Amino acid sequence: MPSDPPRAASLMQAEIAEIPDAIERLLIGSAGAIADAGALLRRLSPPVVATVARGSSDHAASLFKIACEILSGVPVTSLGPSTASIYGTVPRLAGAAALAVSQSGRSPDLVTALQAARQGGAATIAIVNAEGSPLAEAADITIPLRAGPERSVAATKTFVGSAVAALGVLAAWREDAALQEALHRLPAILRAAPPAGWSGALVEFASASSLYVLGRGPGLAMAMEAALKFKETSILHAEAFSSAEVQHGPMSLVQAGFPVLAFLQGDAARPGMLATMTQLAAQGGRVFLAGGEAPGAVTLPVPVTGHPLTDCIAAIAAFYRFVEALSRARGLDPDNPPHLRKVTETL
Repeated sequence: MPSDPPRAASLMQAEIAEIPDAIERLLIGSAGAIADAGALLRRLSPPVVATVARGSSDHAASLFKIACEILSGVPVTSLGPSTASIYGTVPRLAGAAALAVSQSGRSPDLVTALQAARQGGAATIAIVNAEGSPLAEAADITIPLRAGPERSVAATKTFVGSAVAALGVLAAWREDAALQEALHRLPAILRAAPPAGWSGALVEFASASSLYVLGRGPGLAMAMEAALKFKETSILHAEAFSSAEVQHGPMSLVQAGFPVLAFLQGDAARPGMLATMTQLAAQGGRVFLAGGEAPGAVTLPVPVTGHPLTDCIAAIAAFYRFVEALSRARGLDPDNPPHLRKVTETL
């Protein structure tokens, strides 16, 4: 008889293992909603898209922003939810679109911001894990994540689902067959990926007190997400920067073993990223590259997906396995970070 799979060390670890299945459920079960959102944007041809999100969901929105601006030239801006929820301002968005991203769909400021965007003339789309939530009801089109319950405080499978859904909307809007095919290949690629590979970085990150996470283009959205996860699961101070922005002052801190984690993808940003990482390693930084090689740096393996946008998602999935193990290595409970709750409802 086949043996039972080993029991996960944490809820977070179990939910990371569910990522391929969650993506597959989303792409199959919400295919119609994704296509409808793409068709809406094609008919509308918005001059700008506004996003509404916080936390990990805002990092998925950032990935949409970067990808949208690269692939379509349409600018994407992030609405400050408090302008509607606290200050009562209605944004002027006639002819525009607004995309809200949330796991619970219950935070009052996000709901109010999307309602205000709609009042201001925007067509509204919501990506949510809770189908009957107030945010879903405030949208013209709702895309359910279908990730299932996520009990660990740190979002993993819902973040990846949000990123895939956002890219799916973009691919449907732009009728980008290459991106659509890459998204549909992703579950199988992630299932086939080795479960470990970053363990060599554990010792150095476990003893760190502060670090940088760098990226450029789509990788910057992953850097922001990784920095948040270092903080909330491992109580480790981490700042995310563009590899260009870090050169405007922050790189002066990188010396004498200062840890740097960088996310790379196979696009036009890669050569400049590698040059910057080589420089940081030469300054004495302890540089780790997710998906790249540079002199003086340590390479962390990332599954190759055949598209730079899905390479980023594969990289963050690999990172999640690492940061969950890091949390336990630092003597913490990755499922229950201090002072945090799963659902955060801000005004």
